[in-house]
Amino acid sequence: MVYIAGWGHTKFGKLTDQSLEDLVIEAGGQALADAGIAGADVDGIWMGHFNAGMVPDGFPSSLAMGIDPGLRYKPANRLENACASGSAAVFAARQAIMAGEAKVALVIGVEKMTHLPGADVTAALGHASYQKEEAGVSFPGIFAQFAQAYFDKYGDHSRALARIAAKNHGNSVNNPLAQLQKPMDEEFCATVSDRNPMIAAPLKKTDCSLVSDGAAAIVLVADDVLGSVQKAVKMRGVAQVNDVMAMSQRDLLAFEGPRKAIHSAYARAGITVDDVDVAEVHDCFTIAELLIYEAMGLAAHGHAADLLEGGVVHAGGRLPVNLSGGLKAKGHPVGATGVSMHALIARQVLGQADAMQHPGAELGLVFNMGGSGVANYASILEGVKG
Repeated sequence: MVYIAGWGHTKFGKLTDQSLEDLVIEAGGQALADAGIAGADVDGIWMGHFNAGMVPDGFPSSLAMGIDPGLRYKPANRLENACASGSAAVFAARQAIMAGEAKVALVIGVEKMTHLPGADVTAALGHASYQKEEAGVSFPGIFAQFAQAYFDKYGDHSRALARIAAKNHGNSVNNPLAQLQKPMDEEFCATVSDRNPMIAAPLKKTDCSLVSDGAAAIVLVADDVLGSVQKAVKMRGVAQVNDVMAMSQRDLLAFEGPRKAIHSAYARAGITVDDVDVAEVHDCFTIAELLIYEAMGLAAHGHAADLLEGGVVHAGGRLPVNLSGGLKAKGHPVGATGVSMHALIARQVLGQADAMQHPGAELGLVFNMGGSGVANYASILEGVKG
């Protein structure tokens, strides 16, 4: 079994005064200090970093050696799987521990995005789509196809999408690391205006996640290291499912890759959705969060909006989703996102999430995806020590 024994997390946002290396060192140093582990005791470094030409630091894995002289000469690798690059790093580090190749792993996710014009960021992110059929279509345009397909089959759910945006912005108020730590009115999110223009119909600006800089880190340890750490969160069940890239070959509303990943993680953890207390999921667009509710098994197809009306997924509900503010308000520095989700759910299941805390949380779900439901990573985390 593999455990999370410590974490670090920078502020997300427009971090003009911090380089990619600065962010790596800040988050990684926090994680090692939080775990009480020296660099010399780390067996390897795994870094999630999408980049796609956004910064010249396209070979960043060894930047982590600036955290602690003891990290020098340790193996270090960069993982890339679109917006799930952070979870790719988490899973690769876990696999190394499971294989007996490491006992202590440092995982860092990082991205710098805000220095570029919006059009350049959009183009870079577009590299994660199927170029043979989808080249030139922005990711808002891609997820607008999901939204339009949902609306065509189940009716106009613009109000439900606005409720998701307002929910996540409301949650961000309790997260001091969030990029936009402020509430946003549901009516504002539901209305097209100069401040909330239509980006790709039916998705408005408030339906889209943020362009962000930031980093997050976790320390993973094997069973026989548990006696030397102060806290531990068990990775009780994990699953990765990759689907075909072409949207033309998939049933968009079935969201099959996310569904299979999440339910495989449930099975490996020996649980059902009814056992999950809290979740951080990949709300790159509000329609993605709506579809993820159904992929989780929280609602039947076409009925995800009922969860918002009933308060199930809100703070204080039976299974609150994205108490951090999610990608929508916390921010989405692509390579950092999956690592951030694991750190935040680890805090929840140990009762250490401060103002974000869901009372009594014992089991948490992380769901991070790359592309349009192509690279799908799900983790069930359980607090066991600390």
